[in-house]
Amino acid sequence: MKNIATFAFLLAGMLSFSACDSDRDSNPVLQEPTEFILNTPAYVNTTYDLSNSKSIELTCSQPDFGYTAPVVYSIEVSLTEDFANPVRLDTRYTTAKMAVDASEMAVALTNMAVADGKTEGDFPITTSMYVRAIAELNSATEMISSITSNVIALPSVRTEFALPPVVLPTKLYLIGDFCGWDWGKSVEMIPCHDGTTGTFWSLVYLPKDSGVKFNTATAWDGNEVGFAGCEQKDNFGAGLSDNGGNIGVGKAGWYLIVIRSALSGRNVNYTVEFNEPAVWLIGGAVKDGGDWTECLDGWKFTVPEVADDFFVSPAFVADAPEGPRAYVKIDGFDWWKSEFMVFDGKLKYRAAGDDLDRVTSKAGQKMYINFTKGTGKIE
Repeated sequence: MKNIATFAFLLAGMLSFSACDSDRDSNPVLQEPTEFILNTPAYVNTTYDLSNSKSIELTCSQPDFGYTAPVVYSIEVSLTEDFANPVRLDTRYTTAKMAVDASEMAVALTNMAVADGKTEGDFPITTSMYVRAIAELNSATEMISSITSNVIALPSVRTEFALPPVVLPTKLYLIGDFCGWDWGKSVEMIPCHDGTTGTFWSLVYLPKDSGVKFNTATAWDGNEVGFAGCEQKDNFGAGLSDNGGNIGVGKAGWYLIVIRSALSGRNVNYTVEFNEPAVWLIGGAVKDGGDWTECLDGWKFTVPEVADDFFVSPAFVADAPEGPRAYVKIDGFDWWKSEFMVFDGKLKYRAAGDDLDRVTSKAGQKMYINFTKGTGKIE
């Protein structure tokens, strides 16, 4: 009987310890690791040619976060051992053995060299590069803990110039108070034909004391351009100012906004013009047989006082079997590179496309265009 009692006591104790172990496993306690080693590669004293390599193999120790958990590793590189201006590579790894993409490292090295004063003509370059790893423990929604490794030196790293060519924008979007700062309601600006010059225009009504910005995408992605990011030219008394980082406009009204882009090294420089909202007729509607003189006296549309109303042309003086032609004049471009026409109640721009179709018209008719709604009529 005594032996049975002793056995029961020992069994209860074992079950108690098992329960404690189970609790410990199901409720892990995070500890901050104190050591994380990035190993020096075996071939560190050779030249790593990033332009002719697929990857560079790096290995590291596994930091102890107190329990078994998925750890995410990433790589940072720098041209200086103090990592004053590091670049973190995009790819993340889930094991302590990492095949680091050589092309990512080449882009990072090129960016750092350019920031340090190098130009494309200085490449290929061979330089020392410093590398460290970062290990992160993440939950489903946030980073819980991280540790940075030691720094290793790669004494000889070679790369060609690895950055893509900088090109002029092919699209620009204007946003501001006029559309409630909603990218879904922003204005896609019209490229001057044939779309390769980086010059865009739009006719926009802007409220008093409002602001605008522009971007190559309909997004707040950090590339939007405001007052400090461009040169402004006030050619129509708009009262331009720095309005909280936006291009501020003091006077309400319609403006022909022209944005010109130009390359300067690896930068795109922008000039923004606020011009008279002048819309013109040309061709067969202004003279029997046609007159192709630009900005001809007497053939400018009237400008509405509000955003949601029509620009109205003078009455046509002649039948125009080949159709009336309408345009805004952009300095440096022929009229037809910024023309537009009304088809079945819709406004269509030539932009970077082919010549527009023709719409016949009769003497005495007028053209009405609502640039806010993109509609119009000839009657």
